[in-house]
Amino acid sequence: MSEILIKIGILMVIIGAVLHFAPWLVTWFGKLPGDIRIEKDHLKIFVPITSMILLSILCTILLHVFRR
Repeated sequence: MSEILIKIGILMVIIGAVLHFAPWLVTWFGKLPGDIRIEKDHLKIFVPITSMILLSILCTILLHVFRR
């Protein structure tokens, strides 16, 4: 259990560092074809369907690689 928590912590530090020092690496998120964005006068709806599918695939591949 402690090993998993340490790995999750390291991953969160890496993600935080990327978002802080290189935010342009994740500017694609939410701007892919298939992401739904509705903006009206007093209403904003944002549903990043394609981005979340891509992120899920990447996470699945990374978890599969690290388990071996």
